[in-house]
Amino acid sequence: MKAEKHRQVPAIPVHQWLKGWDHVSFDESEHRAKPQKQFYLFSLPARELRSLSGISRRQAKDASPRTEDLGIQRQHDPERSEEISRFVEYGYPWSTLGQAKRDSAEFHSLRKPGWLPTAVVLNVLCKGHKRFGNTVAAQDVVTVEESECGPRVSLPYKKWTKTWRPAQLPPFEVIDGQHRLWAFDEADDLEGFELPVVAFVGLDISWQAYLFWTINIKPKRINPSLAFDLYPLLRSEEWLEQAETHVVYRETRAQELTELLWSLPTSPWYDRINMLGERKNRWVTQSAWIKSLAASFVRSWDRRSGLSGGLFGGRSKKGEEVLGWSRAQQAAFLVYAWDQFRKLVAESEEDWARALRTPPSIDGEPAPRPEDVPTGFDLAFYSPHSLITTDQGVRGFLQVLNDMFYLRAPKLRLNQWRPDERSKADPLRSVETEIESLKKQDFVWFVQEICTALCTFDWRTSAAPAISDELRRKKLVFRGSSGYKELRVQLLEHLLSHEGEVGETAQELLKRI
Repeated sequence: MKAEKHRQVPAIPVHQWLKGWDHVSFDESEHRAKPQKQFYLFSLPARELRSLSGISRRQAKDASPRTEDLGIQRQHDPERSEEISRFVEYGYPWSTLGQAKRDSAEFHSLRKPGWLPTAVVLNVLCKGHKRFGNTVAAQDVVTVEESECGPRVSLPYKKWTKTWRPAQLPPFEVIDGQHRLWAFDEADDLEGFELPVVAFVGLDISWQAYLFWTINIKPKRINPSLAFDLYPLLRSEEWLEQAETHVVYRETRAQELTELLWSLPTSPWYDRINMLGERKNRWVTQSAWIKSLAASFVRSWDRRSGLSGGLFGGRSKKGEEVLGWSRAQQAAFLVYAWDQFRKLVAESEEDWARALRTPPSIDGEPAPRPEDVPTGFDLAFYSPHSLITTDQGVRGFLQVLNDMFYLRAPKLRLNQWRPDERSKADPLRSVETEIESLKKQDFVWFVQEICTALCTFDWRTSAAPAISDELRRKKLVFRGSSGYKELRVQLLEHLLSHEGEVGETAQELLKRI
């Protein structure tokens, strides 16, 4: 098609490049190809810009591993977009009123202009660039062309209509500002409202993550957990791992997951985590849970030792995908795994489990049930003499579960589990929704196999009644800081005796430790 048949928008080039930047480490294999030395400023009607942008279409439809985009999944909060839409209509504080008050003439005095002067930052996909296994169709490619009057953005149509849709992949991918765009998704009454745009051309994925970080986290200090979800690629960037901020991401996420495990009624740990560190509360402390999660599911890959990384953290080598699960999905996975383990322990007839359920009698009378374990709860799991409810036991289970899944993540195709589109403001309801979604995933069999195998391990502590002196001495190695590694190794060695995927995975892991 000839250029005159395309709608063209004037743009202003912005040259931001210093000579010293030529010495920056650019590596195309690490998705850090050298960028262009300028970006562009222009404006477009919001609805038109929305139709050109790849936000709602970020969904994996096939079974292939999604390594091209490195697991980048920017999560959308519908309520936030709805709030922006109301704000645009008549500003603040009118946008915060309930529907009845907004419809009432009594509150018309609160209406004000809803300006959105901050630019949407996006990347223009060039011909041949792939995302999700797709490329922008030839007829949908957007280019920046030079003219006598300066640069002009050439769009893939002569005149935009509400029915226009890209044939395959949208030509724009949003780096920052998706919630503003989504606010105009179906807003016919906001027709003609323009948004300023900062457009990079052909910007590699890793630089997009870096740009998102500099816009949202570095200057504004937003909730680091939000960044953990919005750009999973940030979990494994080498330049960020050297910064204190990177640790904050992980600790914040570990704390949130701990709180969800404690506050969700269906969780085996509901109200059974010592959140305040009280001495009389015998449950594992919140601090210990955070440290255990930081040492397992949200830890970085240790490049020096070659150990596996955190399933919710980074990646171990070039081209390996970063798991794009949201906070709700991560919590759902942990709750589901612990719940499966709890149920299987309750059904276990192993000697160790039966012994904890029937402690020795005292003067011929049945031993009293611990006060902090309600009737109906299995003592094999919840007993004060069960290793499961200790700091070492919690970390041991988390580490083994994480390591097994981390090693098999590509084969299990974990990234096919997409966040539920019915996003909720209530985090507990979101986790409950994701648990129901998780139960339908193909990889849950591996959770069940691991938990089944772990049930045959003797989870009694060294202080458990009626165990032999020899067994007590063996159990003493789990005490103290060295007990973490010892229990992890013994659990993996125990899994070696199980056939199939569980035994094979345990064998591979033991070679790395």
